[in-house]
Amino acid sequence: MQVWGITDRGAVRQQNQDAYAVKVLEDGRVIALVCDGMGGARAGNVASTMAVELFMEEFLKADQDSPVEERMGHAASVANQAVFRRSASDADCAGMGTTMVAVLAGAGEAVILNEGDSRCYHINSEGIILVTRDHSLVEDLVERGELTREQARTHPHRNLITRALGAEPMLMADCFHQPLAEGDYLLLCSDGLSNVVNEQEMLYEVIHGGEASQCCQHLLDIALSRGAPDNVTAVLVKR
Repeated sequence: MQVWGITDRGAVRQQNQDAYAVKVLEDGRVIALVCDGMGGARAGNVASTMAVELFMEEFLKADQDSPVEERMGHAASVANQAVFRRSASDADCAGMGTTMVAVLAGAGEAVILNEGDSRCYHINSEGIILVTRDHSLVEDLVERGELTREQARTHPHRNLITRALGAEPMLMADCFHQPLAEGDYLLLCSDGLSNVVNEQEMLYEVIHGGEASQCCQHLLDIALSRGAPDNVTAVLVKR
């Protein structure tokens, strides 16, 4: 397993409120996550950084023999409670929260957890599949047939999410299981990437864009060339 990541504040924002972390474990599996903070000039950065650090800390110290879903869910819940308490107790952080998409990828399967609209894609030579489901207003409209997927990418309310880590005392994250074969990829990203780079472009860059180690940079370059109005984060895992 291999993993690469990149984050950038983009071409418009003054601060990067995205955060990510990656680690190859001793058994060869990869743990990775991307968070996209919200809640004002300071608070979004606080929320995403807290969530990434606490998730990794809790996940890595948990009993390695316990079920993966339990370990990931516990780590995310600890992060959720900490962000929620900080939001409630610190006036500068009132209302803050963050998205989260996390993956534990092994030889045959990946377990993916998500809250909000940061995404995980499964990519191989046969195509690209969005594994996660956005918790957002426009995703609800797409599911009801009121918007197409392409219309959703440019909808004026595309940034309105219906769930966020730290917004409520109890976490309601979704969990997915994705089979992984040799040569498969997982792409985790914030909406700063998925709103400006479409899925076919992601597929091309991952499969045909050159060295996998440079893929995240190539995707960032595309976003920047299109004005990158939001922070951009991408993490690529290769089986």
